[in-house]
Amino acid sequence: MHFSIAPTAAVPGLLARIDGKTKPPGSLGQLERLALQIGQVQQSLTPSLDHPRLLVFAGDHGAARAGVSAYPQEVTWQMVENFLSGGAAINVFARLNGLELQVIDAGVAHDFGARRGLIDAKIAFGTRSYLEQAAMSSAERDTALVRGAAIVHTLADQGCRVIGFGEMGIGNTAAASLLTHHLTGTRLADCVGPGTGLDDAGLARKQALLAQATQRAALSPDADALSVLAEFGGFEIAMMSGAMLAAAERGLLLLIDGFIVTSALLVAARLAPAICDYCVFCHRSAEPGHQAQLRALHAEPLLDLGLRLGEGTGAALAWPLVRAAAAFLNEMASFASAGVSSQS
Repeated sequence: MHFSIAPTAAVPGLLARIDGKTKPPGSLGQLERLALQIGQVQQSLTPSLDHPRLLVFAGDHGAARAGVSAYPQEVTWQMVENFLSGGAAINVFARLNGLELQVIDAGVAHDFGARRGLIDAKIAFGTRSYLEQAAMSSAERDTALVRGAAIVHTLADQGCRVIGFGEMGIGNTAAASLLTHHLTGTRLADCVGPGTGLDDAGLARKQALLAQATQRAALSPDADALSVLAEFGGFEIAMMSGAMLAAAERGLLLLIDGFIVTSALLVAARLAPAICDYCVFCHRSAEPGHQAQLRALHAEPLLDLGLRLGEGTGAALAWPLVRAAAAFLNEMASFASAGVSSQS
């Protein structure tokens, strides 16, 4: 597969426009860096954040049956139903902050039928167990990438300028741990956390199972990202990777949530490193592996709230800060327009 993403280029006058606002230079801190990024992504002095969407990709993992999560696999489809009925945390935060939410069935082990608010992009009824074989075939992986990209192209054609990424899938913190270990070179033990709330015994079991999966796959240290994705990923993770690449190709701003979403970005960044120029890292997850991901991507998140829920909740909570950065760039007076004396 071929992806072409041009790195963002400096927009003449953008930094001067930010520094010329009625404030001491740099006094809005991280918001100024965010405004600069938004302007560069859109190649505009007056960027817009029209028609923002928050996409929640859902999929099941074959290894979940082995006990890598504190919750049974059925919770994936039950939580999708919760999303569709508007009762989950991400529904609350999306409504609060004016984000339109769409749920994508990338590979849930359940037949939902045609449902309002649900995009059926199902690859299969869950992946295979990476404890025994590759989680997905190369054809399934590529189909997931393409379907994720197609969803984003449709939204971009409709005028969407911002996409937030969220996910749901029992067992997907385990998959994200394996992806992070292989794509960053971080020790596996430092990539594995409690996920949905494992106790010490459960965490030890999870670590042992993931070590078993690593030994089974026997990938070389320089294995390519797509091979790693096929071995350990989930359909929701693969579909997010494809969606992210398409979003950056179309010049959209990407709101990156926590650990699982960032594991999809690790794959995308291996294919097109410039994608990180388009990404707002919304929060620092409490999952230990997220720290390794952020280091590998040289990323500094906006928020640090101890979140580890997923669903895109960190992206939804950071959205008002993104809007604030664009708003001051577009609406705040300059020293010249306000008749205020600037620094001598």
